[in-house]
Amino acid sequence: MFYTFVRSLFGLFFMVFYRWRFDHFENIPSNGSFIVCSNHTSNFDPPLVGNIMPRKKIYFMAKEELFHIFLLGRSLRAMGAFPVRRGSVDKRSLSHALKLLKNDYIIGLFPEGTRIKTGKIGEIFHGPAFLALKSNKPILPVAIKWPQKIFQPVKVNVGPLIYFPEEGKINRKVLEKVSSKISEEMTRLWSGL
Repeated sequence: MFYTFVRSLFGLFFMVFYRWRFDHFENIPSNGSFIVCSNHTSNFDPPLVGNIMPRKKIYFMAKEELFHIFLLGRSLRAMGAFPVRRGSVDKRSLSHALKLLKNDYIIGLFPEGTRIKTGKIGEIFHGPAFLALKSNKPILPVAIKWPQKIFQPVKVNVGPLIYFPEEGKINRKVLEKVSSKISEEMTRLWSGL
């Protein structure tokens, strides 16, 4: 209920101030579990990605520091977000994400780990690759390009699902290969905006 209300408020905000534009909206699955991987350039990225999923709640992984801010932390938890410790392998958050995927929920990740303002896709962490391989769930790549000013369109490009069947044992080489594929697809989508 709270998630739907907040998503609707942000949807109205984006419509009024950014006249959002989607490319390849048809690539968003109507059912099933998957992992959304988007580039990250704005604090508005999570609610924007949340708004492109019709009737689907996304459980976002967010940096742990945000959950220490009293009202923000409570709001994030009410929205279904869960914390991740950056700079290390956070087994607790990975385990929680795997449990959500197993129960057919959607996970939202920003694999660059922080906002990148360089105008290109930054280096991505191996977390999404690990989750995709361990859960056998596909990645839905998304690229967002924000305008310089309000009242100009924010552009969103959604790619087709990426599957990673039979990659073998999960090791560093396999994680790098899968992460590279995710990065390439996000870069391709970004270039198309």
